[in-house]
Amino acid sequence: MLTGPNGAGKTNLLEALSLLVPGRGLRRARLTEISRRIASDDPDHVRPWAVAARLEAGEGAFEIGTGLDADGAASGDAARRTVRIDGETARGQSALADRVAALWLTPDMQRLFTDGSSGRRRFLDRLVYAFDPAHAGRISAYERANRERARLLRDAAEARRAADPAWATALEDTMAERGVAIAAARNELLRRLNPACAAGIGPFPAAGLAIDGTVESWLDDAPAVEVEDRFRAALASSRAADGAAGGAVTGPHRSDLAVTHLGRGLPAAQCSTGEQKAVLVSIVLANARLRAADTGSVPLLLLDEIAAHLDGARREALFAEIRALGAQAWMTGTDVALFAPLGNDAAYFTIEDARIVGASIETGTMLQGAFS
Repeated sequence: MLTGPNGAGKTNLLEALSLLVPGRGLRRARLTEISRRIASDDPDHVRPWAVAARLEAGEGAFEIGTGLDADGAASGDAARRTVRIDGETARGQSALADRVAALWLTPDMQRLFTDGSSGRRRFLDRLVYAFDPAHAGRISAYERANRERARLLRDAAEARRAADPAWATALEDTMAERGVAIAAARNELLRRLNPACAAGIGPFPAAGLAIDGTVESWLDDAPAVEVEDRFRAALASSRAADGAAGGAVTGPHRSDLAVTHLGRGLPAAQCSTGEQKAVLVSIVLANARLRAADTGSVPLLLLDEIAAHLDGARREALFAEIRALGAQAWMTGTDVALFAPLGNDAAYFTIEDARIVGASIETGTMLQGAFS
């Protein structure tokens, strides 16, 4: 448990842990935004940073690390993220997904069901990562091709000429292949996860999940190879419209996750704030339980300010489920008393002015450390 006053740096520590898996972490920060800033610094100076950990899993212990490329940061080149596993440089972030899975809940995610669809897509894809590590690489390749195609079409539209058909076709081939694989992975996850979500967990409500997406729906009626051809044709025929719109109007990057509170028969967006939080917790726990049944391991759980937003019964149910799963969970809060039901089953740390002070409830032994 990480406790301390607001602004002490509790969430910073969870963010560091979230960077041990693919993506931009729980705050969605750019690589250069994560660098530490000092008041006397040149505001344009970017400091390199790194996060490293030694982990133990079924296959044994291993070391992983990631951070902002020091040479690139110093030279002013485009920011690049370096990944190393057991001292060897990996080809990309997707290598992290082969070793570590993590799920997180933050106070900002209470708006997940009422804000735009992009957050719900990211949440869904994070659930997929726990079962399909290659999903991260597919999304990266798809998004890169989608951006390059959008730039190609935009430049052609501004120059009042047709886009290079060979280059456009090559990018659309990548989008069709990766996009259908992304949609298929999402469909497969929901097929398997929905029974676990529908069961509910103690006082946490049962939930129903569905994908509102064109490509995902095409896969309900046709094999993947036919859907690839259909998606490829749709992209080719919409080049002019996509150029005017600034991007592809069809594809898994437009899909949305629809969540229903089954007990009330209502879309999660229409439920109270407390009910929405409980639904989110229920989905995350169901995902962790399903992964444990499949692989014998559970994702790392990063739960920011989780206890303050749950009533007593749900707090105790959450703690009981974490115990039952055997999950490593990092939870933050301003009041250590909220975590009292965990007793000596947890390690307690206080964050003070960017310093970690560990205190065992049983012995009162103090440990010290710092992070930056």
